Amino acid sequence: MQEQSATGRRKTAVASVRIRTGKGKVDVNGRSFDQYFPDEYQRKMIMAPLETVKQKVSSMDIIVRVRGGGNEAQAESVRLGLARALVKDNSEHRHALKEVGYLTRDSRRKERKKYGRAGARKRFQFSKR
Repeated sequence: MQEQSATGRRKTAVASVRIRTGKGKVDVNGRSFDQYFPDEYQRKMIMAPLETVKQKVSSMDIIVRVRGGGNEAQAESVRLGLARALVKDNSEHRHALKEVGYLTRDSRRKERKKYGRAGARKRFQFSKR
């Protein structure tokens, strides 16, 4: 396996993920994986594409650069980037990852505020008298 890189996005979070042969080191913005994502659920969600294709984390190094968004959006963008990098490395993984939805980009974004409204859809308080 040579080095593969891919980008994942979710809302305003953008993650750049690089995978290469190594000893199982996962680095997120210069910090350890467990330190950057302390929530167990988020760590499992990020590593789910590896479990789907039955690939061991111990056989590769993962370097992640992520910015923008919140914790959850960052975790989802890293998952998408990792899934895309795995497909670049081995195109046979595409079907398995697509079947469980790891290659689908979640395009939902915050709706913009409209003029004459308190928010995107909320109206200002109405007073009859």
